[in-house]
Amino acid sequence: MPLNDNQRQRYLRHLTLQEIGESGQEKLAQAKVLVVGAGGLGSPAAFYLAAAGIGSLGIMDGDTVELSNLQRQILHTTASLGEEKVNSAAERINSLDPDIRLSLYPFRLTEENAPELLAGFDFVLDATDNFESKFLIAKACHNAAKPYSHAGIRQFHGQMMTVHPGKTACYHCVFHEEGIPAASTPSGPIGALPGVIGSMQAIEAIKYILSIGTPLVNTLLTYDSLTTEFRKVPLSRDPRCPLCGVE
Repeated sequence: MPLNDNQRQRYLRHLTLQEIGESGQEKLAQAKVLVVGAGGLGSPAAFYLAAAGIGSLGIMDGDTVELSNLQRQILHTTASLGEEKVNSAAERINSLDPDIRLSLYPFRLTEENAPELLAGFDFVLDATDNFESKFLIAKACHNAAKPYSHAGIRQFHGQMMTVHPGKTACYHCVFHEEGIPAASTPSGPIGALPGVIGSMQAIEAIKYILSIGTPLVNTLLTYDSLTTEFRKVPLSRDPRCPLCGVE
């Protein structure tokens, strides 16, 4: 549907961009993006997607808000302590734009629920904080042929990549389940780090929806916040990949 007067005012700065304009903003309004994880990465990603005018936003997280989350998880506040993260996230997003259509999933993604859940979305953001979930998301998105943005953070470092299943290098091409380190005591991250990486995940989703720019495919982007260095590591599909390999 055409933008109304309020939407034209809200998204005025987008409308001035040749790559977006009114037709692009209408595409964003029709888009459906799932953010898996409403923590450090998911907070800025979901908030900026909502601010950008993504019409339908799915938020998935099975945890509740704890005091130690507030150092980095900007969707939540002190008043949200003990609340389900998806509900806390919804309150903040609704306060930003009550017209955003939210789908809340107060549980974790599993092999059983993934096919039905992913079917309703155009793009998926992996904003989780553990390897088990990341491998599961990669497999689920591959099986559903859904493009996704992977990201991870630790201490002062972040990384991310975008995957178009069956067309580009996937998470499994780069990381191997048999090499997953044992769970350890959390180390960081510095609070502002997920703001950098999560915001970039939101941009990757927007670029995909609008078919603009160059997606971060076949590339692992790393960021060192202590030295302010970004590095692009070229990737290629692994023919022996257990997920997308052709051998």
